[in-house]
Amino acid sequence: MQRVVLFDTGKPGRDVHAGADVIRRVKRGCMVVDSLAWDFVAIALSAYAADSSSLRSKSPDGWTREFDLTVAVRHPDVWNNLAEELTRTLAFLSTDRWTIRFIPGGIAPPSPRKPHRPELDDVVLLSGGLDSLVGALDLAAQGKSLLAVSKLVRGDGERQRRYAKRICKGHHVFNDSTKTLRNAESSQRTRSLVFIAFGVLVATSLARYNRDEGATLYLCENGFIAINPPLTGLRLGSLSTRTAHPVFLAGLTRLFEGAGIRVGVENPYRHKTKGEMLTECLDQARLEELATDSTSCGRFQKFNYHHCGRCIPCQVRRASLLAWGDVEDDTGYVYDDLSINDHQHAAFDDVRAVAMATIAVKTDFGAWLGNALGSPDVPDRAALRDMLRRGIGELAALHEALHVQ
Repeated sequence: MQRVVLFDTGKPGRDVHAGADVIRRVKRGCMVVDSLAWDFVAIALSAYAADSSSLRSKSPDGWTREFDLTVAVRHPDVWNNLAEELTRTLAFLSTDRWTIRFIPGGIAPPSPRKPHRPELDDVVLLSGGLDSLVGALDLAAQGKSLLAVSKLVRGDGERQRRYAKRICKGHHVFNDSTKTLRNAESSQRTRSLVFIAFGVLVATSLARYNRDEGATLYLCENGFIAINPPLTGLRLGSLSTRTAHPVFLAGLTRLFEGAGIRVGVENPYRHKTKGEMLTECLDQARLEELATDSTSCGRFQKFNYHHCGRCIPCQVRRASLLAWGDVEDDTGYVYDDLSINDHQHAAFDDVRAVAMATIAVKTDFGAWLGNALGSPDVPDRAALRDMLRRGIGELAALHEALHVQ
């Protein structure tokens, strides 16, 4: 059994802790937040602390773990009634087995002396990545006044602030400040849940939410990465993020509706490839200025805050910039020339997986797709199938341009 202290640091060396910085951020912003949304932040932090503290390598199959959480919240009856839905949603996100129960005694959200309720339209998650940049640009071009929410990530902080200042009317940066007692699990599939929870919390601080109008949180991700289909039969779906997958977002929708949290989470790009996002962006001038400054790499920190150029997110990025064609891709990739026939370039696992997928799609698209869209919670299957075909087409064009054999 491991004790986790929420919204405080606990005792150094004894307690896993998470969220100590959140109260400071809410106080600093003079936010009035929904206590149910505050509970959801506590739930997300608890799941992330458990996820980070348990190494997958120690599990019987080397991946799947079993978690049994007891979380103190402000509204235990509400969340106990939703525990089954929550465990299903978490299981889909992290591919683990979860048991969760709720007890009273959760810390209350701060009550500011001078409440600030922003008269803004909606909230957008702003990560510093290319997709979230396009999303913010499009929403602003549509006339929406936006409040940006970022999660502090080393190497992206200045970029997040710069984008928010250029595009949005306000900006909140949160740090989950999670601390484990030993080396943290690197996969951390629940990390994105914390980011979403921060966005939902901020959405409840809007004036319109306090007028019972509800609010929208925009999570902008290209449809190909959102589905993240296994590129080959040797690649496990659980090795891919599921943050914007329609099954996960449908689970969140049911949770928020059940809890009475009036925030809708939307991904406007679920039917678009990354290349289509760039090509159809409503603010081409600003996108041309900022696109190659954004981040996409799955190993950005590992390579000293440079794009590796060969991971799946890097290949999707490179393919999208090629499809767009409006700017020269001067990102500066560590592994730029993927045609080199060695294990660092063309024979690297991710590059080889994309090459194999492009061949498999030509032979039998349905067989390659497999059960990637099999869940009953997946809407618009025909549109998603077409988008995935176009996404593979962008990757195939990249490999052809780079002379990858």
